[in-house]
Amino acid sequence: MEQNFIRKLIFDEKTRALLIQTLVIGIFAVLIYLVTKQTAYNLEKRGIGTGFEFLNIAAGYDISISLIPYDSNDTHLRAYFVGLLNTLMIAVCGCFLATIMGFLVGIIRLSSNWLFRNIAYVYVEFTRNVPVLLQIILYYTILLHLPKVKQSIIIFDSFYLSNRGLFSPAPIFKDGFSVVIGSLIVMIIFTFFLKKFLKKKQELTGKQYPIFLINSALIIFTPIIFYYLMGMPLEFDHPVMKGFNFKGGMVIRPEFLGMLFGLSIYTAAFISETVRSGIISVSKGQREAAQAIGLKANFIMRLIIIPQALRVIIPPLTSQYLNLTKNSSLGIAIGYADLVHGFGGISLNQTGKAIEIMLIVMSTYLTISLTISFFMNLYNKAVQFKGNI
Repeated sequence: MEQNFIRKLIFDEKTRALLIQTLVIGIFAVLIYLVTKQTAYNLEKRGIGTGFEFLNIAAGYDISISLIPYDSNDTHLRAYFVGLLNTLMIAVCGCFLATIMGFLVGIIRLSSNWLFRNIAYVYVEFTRNVPVLLQIILYYTILLHLPKVKQSIIIFDSFYLSNRGLFSPAPIFKDGFSVVIGSLIVMIIFTFFLKKFLKKKQELTGKQYPIFLINSALIIFTPIIFYYLMGMPLEFDHPVMKGFNFKGGMVIRPEFLGMLFGLSIYTAAFISETVRSGIISVSKGQREAAQAIGLKANFIMRLIIIPQALRVIIPPLTSQYLNLTKNSSLGIAIGYADLVHGFGGISLNQTGKAIEIMLIVMSTYLTISLTISFFMNLYNKAVQFKGNI
């Protein structure tokens, strides 16, 4: 019995592989334990305490950009959430803007217009080969050289652009506005099922339906109807010049704009090449067949080329989203109050809890990256070819 077991360990490939993997995991776990134990001993020997009690201590510093109420009397834990929201804000806005710019530039790179094609080429080559940190500092410096507050650039009589940022009206939500938001959410869900229904009906009958126009009309006009039915529950607080600064309204700081421009423009250059390669991967016969049945160029691109190119575009696009999110930590160079600048910088210096704070920051970025990867992988599976081809 023992001989058979030993022979199985030696000669059975699956059993041997499982044993080796178990040993590797065990050795890795032991190494982590030893490193953790030695680190705790060294900290204790130097009189440095460990633990996360500092999260409930008052932070004692202000944060210039905050999506939730915050002041210096709030705890380090609240400072963490402020930094986290600022990181997510720049990541979401940056990915959105970079995707739009990247798709446009990628399509222009394949244009038959010599001027547009070469302008896009110069933009891509310049942007990709200059470090993103330098670009962030460049755009931030340009913003700081805008006119002073009293000489602000007025846009549409409601927006004021100066070296202190973009001042704009702030929305004030009144009773009933939640109904408007609810109608928008319901319409988005409804149009998702309506699109599937109309596509299935189109496959059965051959009759084409203006699905995009129908869904757009429902999403746009339904909330507008409820907005008026609820008595227009939305007002705006306009910024007014008082003294040496504007009062009221809201302001988008130069730090945020510098980060948004730097990350978006840089990432868009890489996305454009991803889009270009995806479009090139689609067989020319697909375009020629579409032209043969009389489809217009915009329909060919939107309905035939892009859907097939997405299977090539999505995987590297996921990497660019991850890079942009992690590059948001460079905001510390221009004072953008993200997770690294506030919680990972000022809180660390005040509390001396370097290990705990770095563990929290790294775990946060890891969680964000894995979440982005999870949803992008789901979308990638959805756009892949189904069945045997």
